[in-house]
Amino acid sequence: MNQFDLKPCALNVLRALSMMCLAAPILVHAQQATDLGVVGASGTGVAAMNTVPEAAKMAVSQGSLEARSAESVVSENFVSNFISPVADFSQVFQLTPGAFSYSPNGVGQGNAGTTIRGLTDSQYLVTFDGIPFNDTNGVSHHSYVFFPPMEVGSAVVDRSPGSAATIGQATFGGSLNLLSRTLEPDARTSVTGSYGSWNTKLFELEQETGQFGPDGASNLLVNVQQMKSDGYQTYNNQDREAISAKYQYIFSPSTVFTAFTSYMEVKNNQLDAGAPTRAQVAQYGDNYLNSNNPALSNYVGYNLYDVKTSFSYIGLVSNLGNGWTLDDKLYNYSYHNQENIGGAPISGMPAGTKIATIDTGIDKLNAYHTTGNLLRMAKDFDSGTLRTGLWLEYANSDRHQYNSNELTGWTDEPTPRFSENYQTITAQPYVEYEFKIGSNLKVTPGVKLADYLQNYTHMADLKKVGELGGTLNTVTGVTTGGLGTVQNSAHYSDILPSLDAHYTLSPAWSVYAQAAQGDLIPPTSVFDVSYAKVATPPKAQKSTTYQTGTVFKSDRYTFDADIYHVKLDNSYSCITNPLDVTTTICAPSGTEITQGIELEGTVVVGKGVSIYANGTLGSTKYSTGAWVAGAPADTETLGLLYVDGGWNSALFAKRVGKLYNDGAVAGNDAYTIDPVVLTNLFVNYTFKKPGTFVKQAKVQLAVNNLFDRHNIVGISGTGSDANPLASDLITMMPGRSVALTLKVDF
Repeated sequence: MNQFDLKPCALNVLRALSMMCLAAPILVHAQQATDLGVVGASGTGVAAMNTVPEAAKMAVSQGSLEARSAESVVSENFVSNFISPVADFSQVFQLTPGAFSYSPNGVGQGNAGTTIRGLTDSQYLVTFDGIPFNDTNGVSHHSYVFFPPMEVGSAVVDRSPGSAATIGQATFGGSLNLLSRTLEPDARTSVTGSYGSWNTKLFELEQETGQFGPDGASNLLVNVQQMKSDGYQTYNNQDREAISAKYQYIFSPSTVFTAFTSYMEVKNNQLDAGAPTRAQVAQYGDNYLNSNNPALSNYVGYNLYDVKTSFSYIGLVSNLGNGWTLDDKLYNYSYHNQENIGGAPISGMPAGTKIATIDTGIDKLNAYHTTGNLLRMAKDFDSGTLRTGLWLEYANSDRHQYNSNELTGWTDEPTPRFSENYQTITAQPYVEYEFKIGSNLKVTPGVKLADYLQNYTHMADLKKVGELGGTLNTVTGVTTGGLGTVQNSAHYSDILPSLDAHYTLSPAWSVYAQAAQGDLIPPTSVFDVSYAKVATPPKAQKSTTYQTGTVFKSDRYTFDADIYHVKLDNSYSCITNPLDVTTTICAPSGTEITQGIELEGTVVVGKGVSIYANGTLGSTKYSTGAWVAGAPADTETLGLLYVDGGWNSALFAKRVGKLYNDGAVAGNDAYTIDPVVLTNLFVNYTFKKPGTFVKQAKVQLAVNNLFDRHNIVGISGTGSDANPLASDLITMMPGRSVALTLKVDF
């Protein structure tokens, strides 16, 4: 395996930080007490709710007075009361400025990639308790697996590359940070049942032990869940099972150990294309996807997903004394997606006709297992705070597609469409120093080394790297001769600086300014070319962000605003060398600029009523002036909340302005997507001690898409507004869904 080609000074940093990690456990005992706080992905703290103004307690999303960049803290109240219990983790971010997502099969019924500041999934980080997780073939995410809402307590959305301490493979566009639930001091057993539209059923059982054991040092939360649904789209059934556990042990007031583990399996009948054609929508309706006709390639029995995910970590947070603190997490997570795809219609036969002897579907696998360690350390000095750390990660991945006959028990052809195995090794040491200049001003310069090594093994195949000099027998499907496999590697390394200043104008008002760089490594598909031979692999893409903002809080209202300008470099395109058809050349293809203004705030009206609102106005364009696909010029959110006694209810309306999708032939801005308004209603009522053995009971009515809008939210095809094609793939907003949920605590 190739070794890291790091400079000697960088190697010395890695060695020193690794030794610190090994020595740390020796130092964690018998240290003085400290308030460890709640540490977000960027290292900033979230204040305890009883220390903040009244409006901040009511706010479902708000900036932090300690923020060093544009960020929104999503409250536990929002997560537990104002998203559907069958939702996925994309709904946790949906409320925040500039963020939106859609799931055509209904909330929680399929993948829903979030767009934020005009950037789509794979251009930003998603983390859980500070640990980044993503696909290994591209830095993308699947919102309907890994973490259902039952495992999420709150979230922090940082709309910037963050500081040097923000780690991950896609700091390019920001970070969406999920935080696990806070453990409770008292024991309870909770049973939850939910039923709603499209025969959607959920059952959940949860046990919170409260503090137990000697001195109440231990605490454990266990949750199991099953959700079944027919889904909004035809024959796109869902079956989701999940279990999670979080354990904490308090060694001393200065040292806490945490262990978390989760497992989830989702089975569904998602069509690989993901959406119906324009002609199918016109003929069968906007919820059409699969059919019950075995003569068609979209027959429900031919399109099967089985996705298994797991995520675990052990963590230690400690005050080491003499101003030193430590936060270390050792983790692993896995993703195994076995997909069977129905075959295409047979050439020359009536559309959709199937013949068992020649029909082929596709046996598709995407699987990876990732292990890593995230070490963070800090030291307080009279002049400020030193923060340093090291992120190390190793991921092993296996992907393939085989032509396979779904009519004869999914029998695979010998030669794959493609088959590859690759490893990704990541190292990111960082250091930053927060200078305290007077009592109100903090200035923090920092730098991070982002280093990635990928090693590939490609088998001879039919579609990607080719037969590698071998000969394919078209009757038997066997390839003989040639290389069999080809190996190569890619190495990306960047130094990413950051600088921010934070000034406290008053205990209720702060301002900040930030300049920072982030990066994004290319997807592995760069090497899906003849002989996997790329003469000059593209560089990691870089983003340079400049922004300034302010945060204000009082008992009557909260307010935060920011202005941002982001340059996105090193987008690229790849072509085959005309002088050597076995070699591919990649070259830069321009830049993007995203810029604008964001506002967010909450006003307490009185008598339990408050109003939340946010808005964004800006642009995301290529250097040519064309809009980036999927990037709206504006988004707005308006929420009306009522919290009083047992009532906890809200009405939210999210508007996404006009945006464009590209066409393969017509080019940029080929299709116009008209503005969309999505309105959701949540009515919760909690009964205190309704029975002898019942501590409380909560009833929730959740209505997604209250006004039953059926907007087009995406178009993929080769046509344009002037030339819409019957073959265009149309993504639409699902119809209204209603869910009634009862949760009882014993």
